[in-house]
Amino acid sequence: MKTRILIIDDEIHIVELLKFNLEVSGYEVDFAYDGLDGFMKMKDTNPDLILLDWMLPSISGIDMLKRIRTDSSLSKKPVIMLTAKNMESDKIEGLESGADDYITKPFSIKELLARITSVLRRYNINEKSTNQILTTKNLTLDLNKYEVYKGSEKIDLTLKEFELLKLLLENKGKVLSRNNLLDKIWGYEYYGETRTVDVHIRYLRKKIEGDSSSEKYIQTIRGVGYKID
Repeated sequence: MKTRILIIDDEIHIVELLKFNLEVSGYEVDFAYDGLDGFMKMKDTNPDLILLDWMLPSISGIDMLKRIRTDSSLSKKPVIMLTAKNMESDKIEGLESGADDYITKPFSIKELLARITSVLRRYNINEKSTNQILTTKNLTLDLNKYEVYKGSEKIDLTLKEFELLKLLLENKGKVLSRNNLLDKIWGYEYYGETRTVDVHIRYLRKKIEGDSSSEKYIQTIRGVGYKID
């Protein structure tokens, strides 16, 4: 069965360009030109990955992303934002809202295909993980079920947040540099900055530690990186 990708973008020529190149690369492609139709197609077609524009009719891409991450049937779907919004604040908002990657227009088809391959590879690795439990304090990560618990409370993480936590737990006590985390989690020659890692770590911390929690899991080693003991 072919991997199915859903494109949600209101620019017809962009959709046609993406559809052609993705189908040539062996993917099955669905598309929608507005947010509401796109969300309904997600439910109907169950895509393996979503390419999502920000500025859409009906529902903006960022609002749709937030819906995806709170919908039980869609929350674990990989989402790559593909948008003309190229300010650093836009990128941070997209990543903090749960995007697994963020690519600005105009974009390179080769780079986009590489990033799609990388995201899908990580997702498939997670799906095939053997039964394994990683823990620290009262935090538990189940590789088989792709679930994280703080005590008895289930914590919903995006794919990259899960991968970051997994990598830190697998290297307990070791300091992992931002460049190391960027290379291991993104899995390709990423054209962004290590700032991307900081954004994901900050959002991961907010989910597992809370704004006022005295329970700290991830330590920042200034000028170096992060670790979990």
